[in-house]
Amino acid sequence: MLKSLLKVGVLLTLTLFGSTVFASPTLSRDARGRDVMLLQQQLQRMGYSITELDGEFGAETEAAVKEFQRDQDLSVTGVVNNATWRALKNAKPGQKKSSDPKRKGGGESEFKGDGKLVPFGKILIDREQAAAIIETGRKYMGVPYVFGGTTPSGFDCSGFVQYVFKQNGIIIPRLADEQYKLGKSVKTSELIPGDLVFFSTYEKGASHCGIYLGDGRFLHTSSSRGVRIDELSNEYWAPKFLGGKHIVD
Repeated sequence: MLKSLLKVGVLLTLTLFGSTVFASPTLSRDARGRDVMLLQQQLQRMGYSITELDGEFGAETEAAVKEFQRDQDLSVTGVVNNATWRALKNAKPGQKKSSDPKRKGGGESEFKGDGKLVPFGKILIDREQAAAIIETGRKYMGVPYVFGGTTPSGFDCSGFVQYVFKQNGIIIPRLADEQYKLGKSVKTSELIPGDLVFFSTYEKGASHCGIYLGDGRFLHTSSSRGVRIDELSNEYWAPKFLGGKHIVD
């Protein structure tokens, strides 16, 4: 199943952002589907405000598109046309204008939502909050994996982590590679319950994540078995382990 999902992702990337093939579906308000999800992912990677990769072109996505178009000196329409796709194809992660209040100087970024302000590279939560987050996460044991999923009807790995944090008033980034910027890198032996763990699976860098439970176990969303608990020493996960991030004070 994972291979099939990855093939779909690669195909979408080649179709929309590849150097040799460049189909450009026009997207506007109320559009939905995988093309919209890819648009949201690219905007989010560049620092524009996309809180959920839900594949629905709503007010938030339209506002992010307009801001991107303004930054790129394009016609500010909120409609993703050929020119906007071309600019998105050539844009790089973090290329949002420095005047954005959500991006501070010195390379430190912040996300702000309905809950607590979460700066990258900082301790985020206390042990009481960590316990509550773990309790929340356990409630979703068995929820199936859904590519791009961010709700209890289906989660992907980072969507699950973001959701359970949000249920406890903590706003963190959507994608695993962005979540990897949170907290402080520590040895496995120094991890405590509530910290985050990351793995390099289908691509280099952080591409899978979970919540550390203690005793070498972590809670995450498996592509084959949904939300579950596994061991860091598991023969599949151990060689893919990228590292842990200490976020609990």
